[in-house]
Amino acid sequence: MIHYILRRFLYALPLLLGVNILTFMLFFVLNSPDDMARMQLGQKHVTEQAVDNWKHQRGYDLPLLWNAKATATGKITRTIFYRKSVGLFWFDFGISDSGRNIGSDIRQRMWPSLAVALPTLILGLLANICAALLMVLFRNSYLEVGGVVLCVILMSISSLFYIIGGQFLIGKELRLVPISGYDTGLDAIKFIVLPVAIGVLSGIGSGARWYRTLFLEEVEKDYVRTARAKGLTEVQVLFRHVLKNAMIPILTGVVVVLPLLFMGSLIMESFFSIPGLGSYTIDAIGSQDFAIVRAMVFLGSVLYIAGLLLTDISYTLVDPRVRLS
Repeated sequence: MIHYILRRFLYALPLLLGVNILTFMLFFVLNSPDDMARMQLGQKHVTEQAVDNWKHQRGYDLPLLWNAKATATGKITRTIFYRKSVGLFWFDFGISDSGRNIGSDIRQRMWPSLAVALPTLILGLLANICAALLMVLFRNSYLEVGGVVLCVILMSISSLFYIIGGQFLIGKELRLVPISGYDTGLDAIKFIVLPVAIGVLSGIGSGARWYRTLFLEEVEKDYVRTARAKGLTEVQVLFRHVLKNAMIPILTGVVVVLPLLFMGSLIMESFFSIPGLGSYTIDAIGSQDFAIVRAMVFLGSVLYIAGLLLTDISYTLVDPRVRLS
């Protein structure tokens, strides 16, 4: 098993390097530092001196990959790639274009994102699986048909409708929770209840239909018929055998949302004024702070690759045959 984990980890390193290089090309080759300066300063009446000053203050006046004027190791170290991209590997995100410490901002803003995303993930997963198991338990009945129709309706509605409708009905009309804002400690609960509820409700349609499909594929297999022949009830068959054997695709689906635990939801955090990483990214895009956007793109890629690695490891726990692959 150790060799399997080590092999998967070594696979992740070239991916991370490729993401870093691709991110660098997108931000500094296709979009030159001169273009960044003009976008930040404004397209009209921008002098070359102002552009040069902007680049010099942020270290964008160095060569991209090779500094021919420098000596020894300075030919590599005194470049934009080394100053702005190499440090990302040990999570040194540097300073934003507005002068703020990006690493400090990320450490501060990750907790509100986690406070919303973690319960949304756990409660949403439980709700989706329970709804799917109920539809499979009562398959070929009006309850299953009604459940499928309800899921299609729920997944056909835009998430913006849930957000705006929830803010209007729960926050403004009923005044059960604040419409937006955030606080620290236990006082934050009243601010995250509505975003979590909306996140679970908006995802239950597609999630329940997906898990229902997985479970329906399992209930027709030979091992399920054998379990029924031994006298197990349908509920025991579903929870002891079907759910266990469907864990690999379930884990695969979970990995897609793992980066959101830290990165936050761009739309949700913006609408509810939650100071997480999602709203942090939106604000950086709006203010054209390229250093923050570049750091968040790389961080999101790292988290997704880490999620893939954790998923591969979790496969060995639910299916030992994976260790031999």
